[in-house]
This record gives sequence, C-alpha cells and structure tokens, in this order.
Amino acid sequence: MKKILNIISSVKGKESFSNKLSGAILEKLSSAYPGSTVQTRDLTKNPFPHLEESHFTAFYTPDEARTAEHREAIKNSDEAISELMDADNIVIGVPMYNFGIPSTLKSWIDHIVRGGVTFTYQEGGLPEGLVKNKKVYLAIASGGIFSEGPLKSYDFTESYLRTALGLIGLTDITVFRVEGHFRAETKETALPKALGIVEEYAY
Repeated sequence: MKKILNIISSVKGKESFSNKLSGAILEKLSSAYPGSTVQTRDLTKNPFPHLEESHFTAFYTPDEARTAEHREAIKNSDEAISELMDADNIVIGVPMYNFGIPSTLKSWIDHIVRGGVTFTYQEGGLPEGLVKNKKVYLAIASGGIFSEGPLKSYDFTESYLRTALGLIGLTDITVFRVEGHFRAETKETALPKALGIVEEYAY
C-alpha cells in the first residue's frame, strides 16, 4: 500500500499524452501495491502563484515571528510540501512546452524547494535534500524526439527536474517518455510504445 501524489500540468486534459502516460503509471502502481491511495494536484485548475517578494519574506521569517500576512503568503507552499512529505511515490506529468516544463509546474517547484524546509546546506556549502525515501516517476510528453538524436540538447525537461528535485532529496527518479507524436512517421506508435514500456517496468 502506497500514498501516491499525482501532479498534472498539461492544459490538454483527457487528450494530453503526459496525462495518458501518468494514468498508465498510476494504474501499474495501484496494481503493484493494492490499497494504495492517489492524491491528485491539478496545476492547470489550481495553479500556484508565481513567487513574489511577499513569498520570499514569509519563507525567511521565523515561524514565531510570522504575521497573518506571512501565513497567507506561505500557505500554498506549506500545503504542497505537506502533500509531498506525506507521499511515498510521486507521479509528475510533464508536457514539453518550448523545450521546457509548463510554467505552472515551475511555480509548484518554486513553492516546494525551500531552504531549511526541504533542503539545507552542509558545512562547505553542499546542499542536502530533506525529502527522503520517495520514488518519483516523470511522464514526459513531446511532439518531437528529444531523448536521443539531434534534438537531445534542446530538452530542458528531464535535466531541470532531476536537478531541482535532486536538490530536495528526490534522487530516485524513473523517466517514461511518449515522444514523436507530432511526427508523421511516429505519431501512431508513440503512445503505444510508451505504454508498453510502462507495462513492462518492474515497480
């Protein structure tokens, strides 16, 4: 039995390839761990605010000194971190927009990456993640093929997420991709191929 946090960031709803891929991952996890619960955070319906000065001020104000305004500014971050800490597995749907992740997903990350809460700095300046013992699955969807070949250097989805999530301790990351669904020669096989890989993966 696992607690699974499902993050949606595609604006395309049921037509989204990243959502379809995430759905297959969730299905496999639920099958592998009967009785698991899934909590879904749909960032397209309830986006997190972009960080402003008020958020940073609240983040770095000691808890005992926070005002009502500070607590209002910090509530989204606290809620997101609580969901993250409570989960055993995290499934993140990641459509590629202009070679990177959606801005809504970036905002969620900005609210969960907090010094002194989800990471700290060791002596010597090296960061140490404080979010431990969790497994992350990335469901990345792209119209072109970016995992290999001439467009690989254009992909800033996986590399960014591995770095940002790794900073807070989420280093056990498995990536599934549905790619090439805009290309004539691969559009019919892109999703079935990705779903086949999800099916065969040992959870």
